[in-house]
Amino acid sequence: MSGVYARGIRRTAVLAVSAALAAAATLLTAPTAQAALPTPVSAATARTYLTQLTVKAEGSSSGYSRDLFPHWITQSGACNTREVVLKRDGTNVVQDSSCAATSGKWFSVYDGATWSAAADVDIDHMVPLAEAWRSGASSWTTSQRQSFANDLTRPQLIAVTDNVNQSKGDQDPATWLPSVTSYRCTYIRAWVQVKYYWKLSIDSAEKSALQSILNGC
Repeated sequence: MSGVYARGIRRTAVLAVSAALAAAATLLTAPTAQAALPTPVSAATARTYLTQLTVKAEGSSSGYSRDLFPHWITQSGACNTREVVLKRDGTNVVQDSSCAATSGKWFSVYDGATWSAAADVDIDHMVPLAEAWRSGASSWTTSQRQSFANDLTRPQLIAVTDNVNQSKGDQDPATWLPSVTSYRCTYIRAWVQVKYYWKLSIDSAEKSALQSILNGC
């Protein structure tokens, strides 16, 4: 083998190793994929679910209290439900020994804002607790209400801008929708899925709003 040929082989090998190391470094330093709430059912399934929901006038808020929906409960170790969702929905989230998020980034799908402090982020109940109370949860046991308020399996909990969550309050889609219009289909699919799973009723204005958006999904 000539010296020139051997040097050529060595150079090719070095370049290949360098490229592989660079690719590995990119994978290690690249931001993690944006996480989100569990993927809601399809629009077609949501439309089917919608036809099966009980339509009735909304009940009274009498007797309602957030304390009747115990949250945030411990999920594992020192981590409660809020901290689990902050970790799930954030990017590069660092937690301390108490599971509190000390750094990270959170993209709020409701308004398109990005935050770097956990204090600027609320965990929204897709179907608000007071709305659930008026839709059937008033007759539930405390255990059922606790499960609803901490439901990580259905698309019920999502990290969003705190003041946007506060502006939503306990409103249903007839009176409040995310300002990011491209997210509304996902929002409505999630809303219907949660109401269907938990056997909560809807009122007529709510149903009209749900139908209108689903028809465009």
